[in-house]
Amino acid sequence: MENPVRVAMTVEQCWQPVPGGSGSYIAELSGALAALGSARVVGVAARHPAADLPRPLLSVPVRHSRLPRVALYESWSRWRRPRVERLAGPTDVVHATTWAIPGHRRPLVVTVHDLAFLRDPGHFTERGNAFFRRALRIVRDEAAGIVVPSESTRADCVAEGLDPARLTVVPHGVRAAPVTSERVAAWRAAHGLERPYVLWCGTLEPRKNVVRLVEAFARARAARLIEHDLVLVGPAGWGGSGAQVEQALSVLPAGAVHMLGRLDDADLQTAYAAASAFAFPSLWEGFGMPVLEAMAHGVPVVTSAGTSMAEFAGSSAQLVDPLDVDAIAAGLVRAVSVAAPSAELVETAAGFTWEASARAHVAVYRAAAPSG
Repeated sequence: MENPVRVAMTVEQCWQPVPGGSGSYIAELSGALAALGSARVVGVAARHPAADLPRPLLSVPVRHSRLPRVALYESWSRWRRPRVERLAGPTDVVHATTWAIPGHRRPLVVTVHDLAFLRDPGHFTERGNAFFRRALRIVRDEAAGIVVPSESTRADCVAEGLDPARLTVVPHGVRAAPVTSERVAAWRAAHGLERPYVLWCGTLEPRKNVVRLVEAFARARAARLIEHDLVLVGPAGWGGSGAQVEQALSVLPAGAVHMLGRLDDADLQTAYAAASAFAFPSLWEGFGMPVLEAMAHGVPVVTSAGTSMAEFAGSSAQLVDPLDVDAIAAGLVRAVSVAAPSAELVETAAGFTWEASARAHVAVYRAAAPSG
């Protein structure tokens, strides 16, 4: 039996105000690697007060730099110091889980979730764009292995000149906690959700395409093709989407839309389980975890054709043109007519586990550092 590969993994994303999908990826992957036993993970993060806990919580030991986040990231990006082995100790491979890529002596693996800063640089600050572009150059020059979550992201990477031989598609896993009917009833009552509803969740930003979703929902409801409410879950983002969504909502009757803000994981799982359908017509995603989470609860899904979500949802979902409001509306009507929970959706989602993802990551680590 091979010795466990020793991995120094960047986990600082879990201390971000909005850790997002990257934070969930880090927590789930590191936990699955620890459970698997074929990798020994040490997390690496910036300086934080002892009372400042990561979100989500991590199940691996973490070594902290003396530098705060901004200084650590800039030092890594510009000067490739401090080398991560100084923090992590004996290491076989270094895994940068986001664009914050540490200096290193041992072979480097980088996860590229997406190339959002190239697709729409206007969503980021000038400083942020410069940081991401330097990181892309570091990946091109230094990474022995590159993990991407979808064929869509892989194609974007190849188009930007990354070596296809170093790219490995490793889909995320999903974990759907069971939700009792009693909890659903209590949650509905707490949020005043008396009618069946269509759910969306994410961060309000332009690429999430929430304005078109609201317009599609309004058309379907006005035509009396659906009698559901719309529930929007997640924090405000950027790009003026919040104001644009509010304007789009103004045509709907009072009480038809519920904006619940950010939910904790237990409440989010309940929101999925209680939904009649889940709508996620994003213009593009590196992977699209909310779609897989909804499917794991057997909730009929409307999502975007020709995107990373279509790769795993396939014929199980209502795939629509995300730029066509009428197409989204028709997808909503079809989705709410499907009996939920759907065994087909649950079965499709069941094929995506964090254990399988962890095993695939270990294969990338060993290929990058074959001497162990």
